[in-house]
Amino acid sequence: MSGPEFPIVVCVSSDATVRQRVVQRLEGVGPVVICADLAQLRAVFPAPSAEPGGTLDESAERPPERPATWGDLTVDRAGHLVTWRGAPLGLTRTERELLARLVSPPITLWSYERLFASVWGGAYLGDTAILHSAVKRLRRKLRTLPDGPQVQTVRGVGYRLSVPPEAGDGRPDGRSRQA
Repeated sequence: MSGPEFPIVVCVSSDATVRQRVVQRLEGVGPVVICADLAQLRAVFPAPSAEPGGTLDESAERPPERPATWGDLTVDRAGHLVTWRGAPLGLTRTERELLARLVSPPITLWSYERLFASVWGGAYLGDTAILHSAVKRLRRKLRTLPDGPQVQTVRGVGYRLSVPPEAGDGRPDGRSRQA
């Protein structure tokens, strides 16, 4: 060992108040790296090379993702496109990524922690404001879709999509029949 070891704390948040709060709470702990997004973090800590001139980019080795569908909704993460009944839906990157998680099989309840880590790529620090804000914007856009998906809140736990209406169900309220 060449010297004493100490932790390096990394905070990645687009919210300046969150970054400031982290710095204040961790003052004196050791070095703190603060970044607004993952691109800044990668600039500070570039990926190690797998071989001369190459990088360890796992995404380059993965096959392209297939579009996820939910009734008439299609989320194509690789193509950066969301469509409802064939018509493009204008979503931001964050809204598209959030919706992609919610429609990914198996469609299930997503906890705040899992959504935050999956969409923002960081650790959930208990501040749900950024997540709630993104869900609010996504809900506003989804409300314009006739018989479209709805993001449901499971209070204190997370979010899930409502069950899509079954085609040809004939129910005027759009709810599916329970078996």
